[in-house]
Amino acid sequence: MEPRPTPDPFVARSFAPMLFYESEPFDSPDYIYELKMDGIRALAYLDTDKITIINKRGKDVTANYPELSSIHAGCRGRAVIDGEIVAFWNGKPDFFRLQRRSLLVDPFKIKLAAAAVPVTFVAFDILYRQGETLYDLPLMERKRMLAETITENNRLVLSRYIEDKGIGFFELAKKENLEGIVAKKKDSRYYPGTRRDVWLKIKVYQEEDLVICGYVPKENGNIKELIMGDYENGKLRIRLRINTMKNQKTIKKFASVFPGPPLASGHGEEVVWMNPYLVGTVRYMMKTETGGLRQPVFKGISTDKIAEDLRENNEIQKQE
Repeated sequence: MEPRPTPDPFVARSFAPMLFYESEPFDSPDYIYELKMDGIRALAYLDTDKITIINKRGKDVTANYPELSSIHAGCRGRAVIDGEIVAFWNGKPDFFRLQRRSLLVDPFKIKLAAAAVPVTFVAFDILYRQGETLYDLPLMERKRMLAETITENNRLVLSRYIEDKGIGFFELAKKENLEGIVAKKKDSRYYPGTRRDVWLKIKVYQEEDLVICGYVPKENGNIKELIMGDYENGKLRIRLRINTMKNQKTIKKFASVFPGPPLASGHGEEVVWMNPYLVGTVRYMMKTETGGLRQPVFKGISTDKIAEDLRENNEIQKQE
């Protein structure tokens, strides 16, 4: 019995993007550093007559971005490139405008959005070219092949990189209020669908102090979610709900000794409310247009502030 032929991974759409570990900024002659584009990760299958774009979850999103339909033009043969779909606004990636676009399903609205907020595919790697899978080649060789394979245009660009100076590059990204940078080992192979420490993401984080207003308990009594807020015009308002394992004993003990009145209803679950006193620090990527915090993480109780300090600070800012 003859063995079955191995299907072409291009036809099977079987490629998967390599993932990143997180790191602190560092300098190294063994790494290159690129901007971390705040967009949607995707693989672009470039053929002689068409393009197919598959996102990180394996969904075909080609129809969502009609302005990318011609980026295969000038491609030197069939190829699969790895990159980021980015909506630039005022010269910087704008994730929230891109996110609104990604949720559209009506073809007419998609067409209007493509004209108003066109996206760009920022390519940073190549996984396949002319029938050959390139996983085992070192990164810098793949970079060279990527540059040889595609032709840049107003909707397709190559990701630029620097060498050696990761710390300075990170500080520049922080100063410009960008998402961060990535560091990639120059001789690294490509590990599809897996996370390896030869590719590192270095994010720019911000922090904010918020009042711990209460919590949603689990059935076993532990904290499922914290409810946190801040002051606006002297009144405490709820800002977010956040998962955490930190400081649970202290928070539950305080809530049992100093229970407080409900700040709001309609949470759908029983909430243990507490008097506004404890302050917690939340780390996040950036604020949304509505004031929400993107990718928030509870860092712990602040030991040098109480709720009254935040209220007084809000009053001072109001007077200024």
